[in-house]
Amino acid sequence: MAAPKQYQFQYTEFWQGRTGLSFGVERILFNRQSAYQQVQVLQTDAFGRVLTLDGLVMLTERDEFVYHEMICHPALCLLPHPRRVLIVGGGDGGTLREVLRYAEIEQVDLVEIDEVVIEAARTCFPELSRAFDDPRARLHVADGAAFVREAAPATYDLIIVDSTDPVKFAEGLFGESFYRDCARLLREDGMLVTQSESPFDQTFQASIQAAHAMLGRLFSQVHMYLAHIPTYPMGLWSFMLASKRLHPVDDFDSEQAARRLAPFANRLRYYNVELHRAAFALPSFVRRLFADARSRPAHPESLHSNDIG
Repeated sequence: MAAPKQYQFQYTEFWQGRTGLSFGVERILFNRQSAYQQVQVLQTDAFGRVLTLDGLVMLTERDEFVYHEMICHPALCLLPHPRRVLIVGGGDGGTLREVLRYAEIEQVDLVEIDEVVIEAARTCFPELSRAFDDPRARLHVADGAAFVREAAPATYDLIIVDSTDPVKFAEGLFGESFYRDCARLLREDGMLVTQSESPFDQTFQASIQAAHAMLGRLFSQVHMYLAHIPTYPMGLWSFMLASKRLHPVDDFDSEQAARRLAPFANRLRYYNVELHRAAFALPSFVRRLFADARSRPAHPESLHSNDIG
């Protein structure tokens, strides 16, 4: 058996204290300091090319499909007639790629604040960034919070918040006023999906509870679902689907979803019709997060949320 490679350069993203995930790095492909963050692309041994922002892993070639498929397809297969979509963030192009798989999508507005992220994607991730050239895509280099504040009401069927963690310039995408503006932009059956960190990571549990409660104040249905992403902290990642009307399991039409997926189902590597329902079946410790939040005494800052089903 061949001896494993030895690397002079190793990159580690630390999650808690000295605990994290390490990559053997073969070379640095892209390294730019933007007005907002340090943008790097690393060529690694096991996960291919890795995009990091301020040292945090955003995607890897090996497992990006899990995140990008799961932030898009559960909502797009649930909506009766999706036509217009807004993506806030998502400058790597992966979420845009998944949305544009659907022939019925007429227009996608993608709002990315950092043009250097787009440059890195175009340079190093052609399989993702080629979606920028689709005529249905409209790329806006702008602040996402300002965009939704100024956009016309009832414009979109789906809003996807494909954001970084809620720190520094991204903090404006995590407040109640931002999500209230998003709700205003959605049509009658509209939905919003956002990534919501790892429920396995204790440092994020309080923010998950708060986000679920806040969305519950603005939408009639708020439901968490899960996916396994090996290179994200703890490997277990969560998303929240907030809907004005439809329940993601009770109103899910598997035959409609199968027809919608049929033209490209063989190109999907994670999401499928059977997985849809399973993703919303939460482990007991995750269910308890929301049960514990509901059992606390109400106070003025508390935001009511629905059961996660």
